[in-house]
Amino acid sequence: MSITIVTDSTAYLPEGFAERHGIRVVPLHVAVDGRSVLDGVDFGPEELASALGEHRRVTTSRPTPGELADVYRSVLDQGADGIVSVHLSRELSGTWEAARLAAEEVDPARIRVVDSRATGMGLGFAVLAACSAGDDPVCVEEAAARAAERMKMFFCVETLDHLRRGGRIGAAAALVGTALAVKPLLHVDDGRIVPLEKVRTTSRAIGRLVDLAAAAAGTGPVGLAVHHLAAPERAAELATRLDERVPGSTGCLISEVGAVIGAHTGPGVLGVVVLPGGYE
Repeated sequence: MSITIVTDSTAYLPEGFAERHGIRVVPLHVAVDGRSVLDGVDFGPEELASALGEHRRVTTSRPTPGELADVYRSVLDQGADGIVSVHLSRELSGTWEAARLAAEEVDPARIRVVDSRATGMGLGFAVLAACSAGDDPVCVEEAAARAAERMKMFFCVETLDHLRRGGRIGAAAALVGTALAVKPLLHVDDGRIVPLEKVRTTSRAIGRLVDLAAAAAGTGPVGLAVHHLAAPERAAELATRLDERVPGSTGCLISEVGAVIGAHTGPGVLGVVVLPGGYE
């Protein structure tokens, strides 16, 4: 059988991977002062950092069920026997629900929709696992779901205001980061963003991210990724320290978050995604 993987633009896959494996990436929507653009297509990290620096209003929204249905029909018309559609956490976005509705409309027997319970390379690792699982649709779906269950994601932000305004974290939880010079550390727990602890400086935040990632990784094979927005030097430092600390690391992927995730975290965000056991 021929199975095609579909995902969304919040999966920050290694450069060229989607093209090599025939993965269809559906962009989410971004609105800047009411002007609609597509995440990763005509609006990326540089444009986002500039817009946020100018205090412009940036909001995000899911692809519509109709947009996803068009992609599914196109994939099936091109000869695929089935589709496994893997998306960011349903707790963070309506994308999974839009995909489910589109699958019901197009061909529910041939389209399987997976909630990655994450975003960024938390979603990306689930997609990589799906691509390594062969051509049986059940095996592909299960591989993505198993990777989602194992994934750990930790990150720190300069402020929780962006997450609070976007509704990704409650007002009470946002109080964690109101003290002067506090760097909030958060993690993804069952698809939700949850405060974890707070530290006083950026250097301590990086140290804690390394500690948390190393503990989650264990000593066996592991997938590692570092995300950032407008903080390339700190991301490189974090990746180097992870490679030195985690025995199973074969190289840490570094990628800048796109407009959708960056709009909710803000410039300066640093994140680590850990997949114990790796994705193959």
